[in-house]
Amino acid sequence: MEAPNQNPDILFDEDLYTIEWSDIENAEMDYENYLNDIENFFREDFETEISEENIY
Repeated sequence: MEAPNQNPDILFDEDLYTIEWSDIENAEMDYENYLNDIENFFREDFETEISEENIY
């Protein structure tokens, strides 16, 4: 079924959405940094919540 507002003349650039296996294979994950970011997010959220409770 074709959408009424669909433009069939739009070209799809497959290269924009293509991921090569080497891109994935050679990616180095920085788990320590991710964990620090998550910890900081929750710490800041908690501290903000506590400070807002003290205002009231």
